[in-house]
Amino acid sequence: MEVVEGLHSTVVVVGSGFGGIGMGAALRRAGMDDFVILEESSELGGVWRDNTYPGCNCDVPAHMYSFSFAPYRDTAVRFPGRRRTLEYLRSVAAAEGLPAHLRTGTAVTEATYSEPEARWELRTANGIRLTADIVIFAVGQLHRPNIPEIPGRDEFGGASFHTADWDHAAALRGRRIALIGTGSSAAQCLPTLADTAASVRIFQRTPQWILPKPAPEFGPATRAALRLPGAQRAYRWGLHQAADSLLAPMMHRRWPARPAEWAARQYLRRSIADPVLRGRLTPDYPIGAKRIVFDSHFYRTLRRDNVDLATAAIARITPDGILTADGGRYDADVIVYATGFRASEFLAPITVRGRGGRSLRDRWRSGPDAFMGLAVPGFPNAFLIAGPNSFTPAGSNPTMKEHQISYIMRCLRWRDEIGAAAIEVRADAMAAHREWLADALATTVWSTDVPSWYTHDSGAITNPWPASVRTYARMLRRPPALSFAPVHHTATAEVVGA
Repeated sequence: MEVVEGLHSTVVVVGSGFGGIGMGAALRRAGMDDFVILEESSELGGVWRDNTYPGCNCDVPAHMYSFSFAPYRDTAVRFPGRRRTLEYLRSVAAAEGLPAHLRTGTAVTEATYSEPEARWELRTANGIRLTADIVIFAVGQLHRPNIPEIPGRDEFGGASFHTADWDHAAALRGRRIALIGTGSSAAQCLPTLADTAASVRIFQRTPQWILPKPAPEFGPATRAALRLPGAQRAYRWGLHQAADSLLAPMMHRRWPARPAEWAARQYLRRSIADPVLRGRLTPDYPIGAKRIVFDSHFYRTLRRDNVDLATAAIARITPDGILTADGGRYDADVIVYATGFRASEFLAPITVRGRGGRSLRDRWRSGPDAFMGLAVPGFPNAFLIAGPNSFTPAGSNPTMKEHQISYIMRCLRWRDEIGAAAIEVRADAMAAHREWLADALATTVWSTDVPSWYTHDSGAITNPWPASVRTYARMLRRPPALSFAPVHHTATAEVVGA
């Protein structure tokens, strides 16, 4: 493999989903053109490129799930499918002039901070070595599929694949399909599988709180209203306010939780007449402890004659099916893993080394953390978008990313203003944030012992933001000078602010 060396950019952005595209747009709008966006796949798009399973769509209204500088304006469709969301990202990238900065097929494998030069040295899987003054990791949280280590998994004789790596060549018609998992991706692909397969057996580890999802398209009256001047802006504002006022408090078991649980139980009661099945589908944990599923088809599809629900734990996979802990044996021709992502393994498998050669992987061994989810002491001129504890389960994550991008841009401007080669979040600022975060997380529903992708193997709650989006934005209004400091490189590589 030929190694390409000597390339340098002021800023390198790693990843081209919502975070990378938003970061690139902000750099361009600020007149900073010396940057490159590195993408391991063949095109931009992040999760909306990768997840091609049938029925894939967003459970957040698109008027809220879009950039403020390029708002979604369709007056007919409330919840566009995966393809239209990907087209939206492509159109934003094109409008902001990002294709010229995008380098696809370039997976970053290592990022090492060089103290003498105050630069980052990056290596890629295809042999490129480049340097950058600033590196911004925008790889997201939901990009590494999780396939559980079930005994006998590799012995299965039929087709098997994860929803995020859908095998479109697999023969599904007339087959016996085992669908492992009952989260959002399972709920979305189940109707298509049920229409196609001879039978679908769903294997449930934990029942989900499910609320009905509004119709994907607006009615005539709403379409007409959204055509009025200022209506779309007001609608977007209203969605954000509702999420912050209703969904965010629910995560702390405040007043919206009780009516939300009541609504979910009523929806289950109306949808499933069989009391035994209904009992198996009823969660025994607080709403919000796992991400709420918004779906109007899962329960309905469960009533079909060719669909069945198994709730016993999977003991092992055999060449022709699945064995459960209660002695059940289920024959299958195809296994579909709707088992989520390894979300708490931030930046993996990239090896990141900061000052003094310190390893980010070692630092995060007991659970990833970062100041406001976007910077780590000991790693100068490095920023994260959608880092630890910055995922909102109660609002718009593109909006969270925009707040992070705005703060990163302020950090870059401040760095230039003070003439520093490198800046770094101070250890005392990180300690104060960690203390605030621990107190905030302790009062949430995530502190219960419920398995979810919100937690690290160590038990640490590493992914969700424990407050409203409005609170996150307010906390990031603090000037960077209050939390960051210029790095003075020394032979001992002391941590600033220690």
